[in-house]
Amino acid sequence: MRASAIDGQGVFAAEPIPRWTKIGEIRGQSISVIEARIRATRHERVMIVEISPDKAIDFHKSTDPMRYTNHSCDANARLAVQNGRVEFYSLRAISPGEEITVSYGETHHEGRLACRCGAPGCSGKL
Repeated sequence: MRASAIDGQGVFAAEPIPRWTKIGEIRGQSISVIEARIRATRHERVMIVEISPDKAIDFHKSTDPMRYTNHSCDANARLAVQNGRVEFYSLRAISPGEEITVSYGETHHEGRLACRCGAPGCSGKL
């Protein structure tokens, strides 16, 4: 984890990561989606993933480094919800020192937050 050109802190590969490799997972507090949406309005930085129509995981107090995974419109990893756990998998080979990014997909920002990923074809918003 170190400073990111995308946003604040980011997670960077310490060694080569082959394609389709599990990179890590993130743990946090299990809450309702209703509570998640309330909490999302209270913090400048939102670290919440909805894992089902009714449940979400709040990573705000998590010590897992993967909580600092930033968004990119050209992500090199993806989030996968497996048995209530949020896991990260590489979409392609990732080089040492490269920032690990995921596409956040639809967010509570509803296009109001500027995207700063800098990827070719960036949508410009989250």
